[in-house]
Parts: sequence; structure tokens; C-alpha cells
Amino acid sequence: MSLLVVGSIAFDSVETPFGKVEDALGGSAVYISVSSSYFSPPIRMVAVVGGDFPREHIRFLENHEIDLDGLQIVETGKTFRWGGRYHYDLNSRDSLYTELNVFKDFKPNIPDRFRGSAYVCLGNMDPILQRDVLAQVSKPRLVVGDTMNYWIESSPDELRKTLKVMDVIVVNDSEARLLTQEPNLIKAAKSIIDMGPSIVIIKKGEHGALLVTSDTIFSAPAYPLETIFDPTGAGDSFAGGFVGWLAKTDDLSPANLKRAVIYGSTLASFCVEKFSIDGLRDLSYFQIQDRYRSFMQLSKFDEGYD
Repeated sequence: MSLLVVGSIAFDSVETPFGKVEDALGGSAVYISVSSSYFSPPIRMVAVVGGDFPREHIRFLENHEIDLDGLQIVETGKTFRWGGRYHYDLNSRDSLYTELNVFKDFKPNIPDRFRGSAYVCLGNMDPILQRDVLAQVSKPRLVVGDTMNYWIESSPDELRKTLKVMDVIVVNDSEARLLTQEPNLIKAAKSIIDMGPSIVIIKKGEHGALLVTSDTIFSAPAYPLETIFDPTGAGDSFAGGFVGWLAKTDDLSPANLKRAVIYGSTLASFCVEKFSIDGLRDLSYFQIQDRYRSFMQLSKFDEGYD
């Protein structure tokens, strides 16, 4: 089934205790689209870049069967840039600079042939823009959205309006608590369901992810990696794997939602093993399936004796 991805494209400069990279390809639209391309190509991307965006990056996206008819190129502008430094445990970071550039005035214009997309994934951006995207799409089967602390604190009313038109919201544990003022994550998820989405996914970093619906609670483990170089984009890679699997199977049953969470976790685990999108660049079907099976084994056990 067709999948539309709307979000940012950026140049990221990232420093971790294990290395650094300058002006690497990043942004929510990139991580979501590349991750989902392993399941449901072609992916329809809508984003904006400046005239400084290299042709090699466009070729890379096209090679992953990402349809760039919705890519806006502002020749006189510069591409969104972000710089960050992660602490030793990689669970916290300092933002060194944020230069929105052309993304500051981004107005998503959905091409006519994208408007019938069955699945829509909205990267982190102004909730007003997220609603504007949905106003241009004809009755999607599933809308997956992301948000962050900035919008929760600065635009709570607009965010709540947007939550009413989302089917799935993907947030991390601190965002879930901030949004609901509820320390318990299960209660927080149920409170978010009352705001509109029928499916809530709470990412818990190295502790996995939590899927909550009105009648399902599923806790997925994190993959025990020995090497983590760069957590940037892990959440968006999760969202891409999750929605990509659902678009591939077109199955929204509780059992398949759980599979989608594991596929999301699988793509996120590949993402953090290298800087930028390099961990996602050249994956094979067998690599993805092998790690997916490893994820399943993490929580499998025999009942034992009475």
C-alpha cells in the first residue's frame, strides 16, 4: 500500500564519545523514508532542501525507491542544519545549534498523485503543518505522527487538535509524561488515547518500546547491542520500520501491530550502530529478518514446571 512521509531533511553535525561527523545527511523524512523503503517501496516523500543539497544525496534517496516529486528545492536558500553532542551514556545530549533555514518557511504541498496515499507518516514538525498535510490527503487508512517537547510546551492547544486526527502517536517516555502530567507510562498512554489516537507507542530508549491500545499492552525489548555510535534518528527509524511493515501487509490487527513494533525496533537498532544513515544504507532482507528473529528470541521462554 502507498506510504506518504512528510518531515525534515537536514545536515547533522554530531559528536558522541565514540566519534563525530560533520554535515551528515539526516532529518525525520530521511530516516523514516529509508527505513520504510525496506518494506513498502516506493515511498512518497514531501520535504524541503536548499540549493546546497548535494546531488549524491538525491541519488541515494532515489536508489532506495523514494519518490521525490514532493521534494521542494529552494535554490536561493540553505538546508536545515543541526548540531549536537551526546553524553557518555548516549541517553542525553546538548544541542549546539539549530539553523532552520528553508525549513522555517516550509509549507508542505502534497502532489496530486500523492493525495490518495493509504498510509501517512508525519515527522516531528509544527502540529498546524501536520494538520495541513492531512487536509490535503483523501481519507488515509492510517496516520502515524510524531511530536516533541517543544510543541508540547509551546503549542499545547494546536497539538491537541492534531492528536484528534492521528491514529498513531509515537513519543518517548519523557514526552508522554510531559503531555499528560502522568508519571506512570501505562496511565499516560491511556490518557493520550483519550485525546484522539487509538494507538500509542512510547519509546523507552535502551529499555525498548511500549505499544498501548484500548485493549492491548505490549512491551518490546531493546536489542542488546555491543556497539552504539550515534542515537540520532533512532526514533524516526523506528517509526519508518513500524509504518513500513503496516503498509506492506495492510494488516492492522493487534498481532500485526506487535510485529510492526518489533520491525520498528529492528530498524532502529541498525540505525544506532553507525553515524547518520550509514547503518541503514545497505541492509539486506536477510539481515533484517535475522535481527527480527533475534528480537523475538529475546522474550521467548518455556513456561517450566508447575
